[in-house]
Amino acid sequence: MNTEQLHLAGIDIEVVHKSIKNLHIGVYPPDGRVRVAAPPSMSFDAVRVAVLTKLPWIEKRRRDFQQQPRENTRAYVSGETHWHLGRPLRLRVETVTRGRPGIQVEGNDALRIRLRPDATFEDRERMVLRWYREELRTRGRDSVERWANILNVPKPEFGIKRMRTKWGSCNPDTGRVWLNLSLAKKPLQAIDYVALHEMAHFISRKHDDAFIAVLDRLMPSWRQVRSELNSLPLDAW
Repeated sequence: MNTEQLHLAGIDIEVVHKSIKNLHIGVYPPDGRVRVAAPPSMSFDAVRVAVLTKLPWIEKRRRDFQQQPRENTRAYVSGETHWHLGRPLRLRVETVTRGRPGIQVEGNDALRIRLRPDATFEDRERMVLRWYREELRTRGRDSVERWANILNVPKPEFGIKRMRTKWGSCNPDTGRVWLNLSLAKKPLQAIDYVALHEMAHFISRKHDDAFIAVLDRLMPSWRQVRSELNSLPLDAW
């Protein structure tokens, strides 16, 4: 791969030549980073012209990201709001000298975390992230395996990781699907949509008509779900 830098209208753009057939322009959260993937045969000048024609769209996408709500930086103290499956929960931190530290949802609007008196910020963050991971592991795996059954494809290996620019990813060759840890904060329907999106790539690797047909057939409202997911506050992670 050959990487170059393009500067247009005050925007720094990464240009990567790779083994693909068509040019692809991506604008990524959280700050609107722009990356262009171009076929090896496409000259730098041709890339520049193509990007210029898409400049209004690029600028709009960057504005959208910059204006999108963002969560406050977390301190993991009582009174903070933490999102769980699309619901805001008020955090209540308690120190305990007996029993095991842990986290649990209480009622419809509270999240209680029990910690040792000497717990550090890193301890609190690690506990919350581990809890989010386990919450998503159960629900994400259920969705992935259900869609695999419906699509009649082998159940893939399933994993969770933190991603900055994608809600999920997959590799049909290795039979693996990854979901973004941030999905633990999002509504269940959003998790289900991302799982379907990744599993649909086991039918078609590209976002082509066959891929879209899978989404349209199995989740007719997927465009609305995607729009709502992408409009939710960006993580402070």
